[in-house]
Amino acid sequence: MNAYTLAKERYAALGIDTEAAIKTLDTIPVSMHCWQGDDVRGFEQRGGALSGGIQSTGSHPGAAANADELRAMIDRALTLIPGTTRINLHAMYGDVKGVERNEIEPGHFAAWVDWAKARKLALDFNPTLFSHPKSADGLTLSHPDKAVRDFWVEHCKRSRKIAAAFTKELGSPSVCNLWIADGFKDVPADTLTPRKRLVESLDEIFAGELNVIDAVESKLFGIGVESYTVGSHEFYMGYAIKNNLALCLDAGHFHPTEVVSAKISAASLFVRRLLLHVSRPVRWDSDHVILLDDELIAIAKEIIRHNLLDRVHIGLDYFDGSIDRVTAWTVGMRNMRKALLIALLEPYNQMKDAEYAFDFTACLTLTEESKTLPWAAVWDEYCARKNVPAQCMS
Repeated sequence: MNAYTLAKERYAALGIDTEAAIKTLDTIPVSMHCWQGDDVRGFEQRGGALSGGIQSTGSHPGAAANADELRAMIDRALTLIPGTTRINLHAMYGDVKGVERNEIEPGHFAAWVDWAKARKLALDFNPTLFSHPKSADGLTLSHPDKAVRDFWVEHCKRSRKIAAAFTKELGSPSVCNLWIADGFKDVPADTLTPRKRLVESLDEIFAGELNVIDAVESKLFGIGVESYTVGSHEFYMGYAIKNNLALCLDAGHFHPTEVVSAKISAASLFVRRLLLHVSRPVRWDSDHVILLDDELIAIAKEIIRHNLLDRVHIGLDYFDGSIDRVTAWTVGMRNMRKALLIALLEPYNQMKDAEYAFDFTACLTLTEESKTLPWAAVWDEYCARKNVPAQCMS
């Protein structure tokens, strides 16, 4: 009797169907971020360091120098990653050398669409509002100069149209997520006016319905904007609720003692869709490769326990230039799926029933005993069926 058969029987005794868990796991889309492959440089070839609160550290060889190299790297990673995968692009990753950001069009991403079609992948998208001369002041959509705001508004409007083209060409709604680094290093005298300007910019960007899933992403602080960000959590949660947009919760965009897992169920009551950017902050928004740690598992459990798979979009968001970049993708994507599998195999119904009966002793016991159930044997079986290695050793 092999390990999976024994595990299947063990779970069945708890009323858990491992076959159903495997089937569900395989269909959950996880969006893999392209920017791990080149340290968030993009292909505009402007030169210079990253700016706008973005910093990738390390000098491991092998960063992609162009889109073809990046796609080849993603292809290698996909051979090691089971399940339904999407690819998440930033606007600076198209054929955009010499093209200003307020002039980008779907045609600049035709090569990505052709590549995705050949692999039956879907694409998500993000406007790029950092590392640009017009973001040098630390403000973009909230800038006091209307000409600067107009430039970025046009960029975001065009980004939405590119995402809509992805939806049409690939047959799957593209998530278009908007994040800006706008803020101040020290405490500003006027915290309100920049937010009023941001509302005006956003209203213009999101005017007109397109076949995309629009999301807005908050941040607490960043490099150079330690004291104040215009697009705070409260700002974007209010804006998302008011305008029926998806709210993006990035695991690294909150106070170091806050966790995204604690926000999911509350936010789900008021916003129709959630987008998760799953990363691993180390004392700040450092975007380390995600580990199979308590918080990652807690995030997965919140999604599965509350039947939010049809309303939560999972994307990864980290970049580490100190290690092999394909390995970084592979480890993170597989860890996300492992966490989802652990959540799918949890005896949640029994735990919930015990809690409803005020039998907190039984609930605690089930919670703790479930941590040592043989989920790894189910993972190995899943990988075998998907023809990927159960263990990836670099």
